[in-house]
Amino acid sequence: MSAENFSRPVFKDAELLRKGAYIDGQWVETAPEYFEVTNPANSEVIATLPEQPVSEVERAIDVAFDSFKTFKNTAPRERARWLRNMYNLMIENIDDLAKLIAWENGKAMSDAIGEVRYAASYYEWYAEEAPRMYGTTIQPGNPTNRVITMRQPVGVCGIICPWNFPSAMITRKAAAALAAGCTVVIKPDSSTPLSALALAYLMEKAGFPKGVFNVVLSHTRTPEFGLRLCESPKVKKITFTGSTAVGKILMKQSASTLKKLSLELGGNAPLIVFADADMDQAVEQAIASKFRGLGQTCVCCNRLYVHSSIIDEFAERIAAEVRKFVVGNGLDPKNTHGCLINGKAVAKVEHHKQDAVSRGAKVVVEGGLLPELGPNFYAPVVLSHVPHDAVVAKEETFGPLCPIFSFDTIEEVVGYANDSEFGLASYVFSKNIDTVYTVAEALESGMVSANTGLFSDCSIPFGGVKESGFGREGSLYGIEDYTVIKTLNIGSLPPRI
Repeated sequence: MSAENFSRPVFKDAELLRKGAYIDGQWVETAPEYFEVTNPANSEVIATLPEQPVSEVERAIDVAFDSFKTFKNTAPRERARWLRNMYNLMIENIDDLAKLIAWENGKAMSDAIGEVRYAASYYEWYAEEAPRMYGTTIQPGNPTNRVITMRQPVGVCGIICPWNFPSAMITRKAAAALAAGCTVVIKPDSSTPLSALALAYLMEKAGFPKGVFNVVLSHTRTPEFGLRLCESPKVKKITFTGSTAVGKILMKQSASTLKKLSLELGGNAPLIVFADADMDQAVEQAIASKFRGLGQTCVCCNRLYVHSSIIDEFAERIAAEVRKFVVGNGLDPKNTHGCLINGKAVAKVEHHKQDAVSRGAKVVVEGGLLPELGPNFYAPVVLSHVPHDAVVAKEETFGPLCPIFSFDTIEEVVGYANDSEFGLASYVFSKNIDTVYTVAEALESGMVSANTGLFSDCSIPFGGVKESGFGREGSLYGIEDYTVIKTLNIGSLPPRI
């Protein structure tokens, strides 16, 4: 692998690259301090953005609170039109938006384009859900009364997002909130804020009223920003994707105002391949799950359990595919995989690899550091016959390490899979429908994928159990977390004829 050409990307619409926060329909480019956004592939500074004071978060909350008073009364079909406009605008600008993601996140362009399509799909989905917030009628015990329920928007929503999907993690939340009639204050990760700002720019074009969609920026004050969002009585819901440790902090901070919460937290996804699985399918889908975004997604399979009778063949088949990867600058379309987000991520992958090898794991693909490309580049690693006491069996790697464990019975592998405080995603591969159902029901996870390795679809209820969080995003359930149920009890009706 040779040195890469890290030239700056050229955008069709240069206005997508913003220089400030977005509050009340205005761009805020000045502040007492500034922070730098860098390209993780080469540490180049790609943007300098305002390090906003905490008072700006409070202002954004006030703006969203005032805007909610009118936005909640807009016609659902009108909100649907604005959401559909956002979908169309994202697809029209897909190349530019993907370049932004690859530039600030480091992922390959193929992954970045896939993310933009996925992100945009939530605006399309919730454009169709906005007019369909149904209530119910209930026959109470008193025959002269009638009970009606209605769903109403919860209010201002604080949205706190991670770096690994800088576009999709925003749209998956904001689209549902806006469809319900809520207003939002978004705090993107300081490593990848440019995608959030590009979405704000498109919000203007889509027609959303001022103050409905706000983006605040900070690097050093991120914990303070989160605290303000959690403790403000004007914010009625917090939605967060990120680590379990931070999720627990936000939950504690939100307790003072008893906010609604939806938390999509850490994962440690098991992928189970039984002896009767279709080997071609299992290998293809395991690759898709494990190495999407170079393993930096919450639903990437982290532990691969393969039946002892096929583990060696499976490992070699995985290795053959991994050796085809081309790691390099994510902006170069010839590269299949980019870099990791930072040095801390690189160190964690290396630690998990060395720990497993020291305990007796077999090295199938060496992989490892690629200093000739840059400090955050790491070639994928494949290990087999990994011992069950390895660190990677307990901790989520969030990187390109593929550890393959052996098992013999259903009971044994279900025990391994469930031996985790996390429960986000699981994968099962078998031609036997009885096996699929038995294992799927026994697995302690919010989502189980059988004979496929991908969960990326706006129609799927996305979320976990245990310490992977609660709440569901996407699907017919996704809008519910942004609403409250109001009950209307009508009494003293005239006698029935």
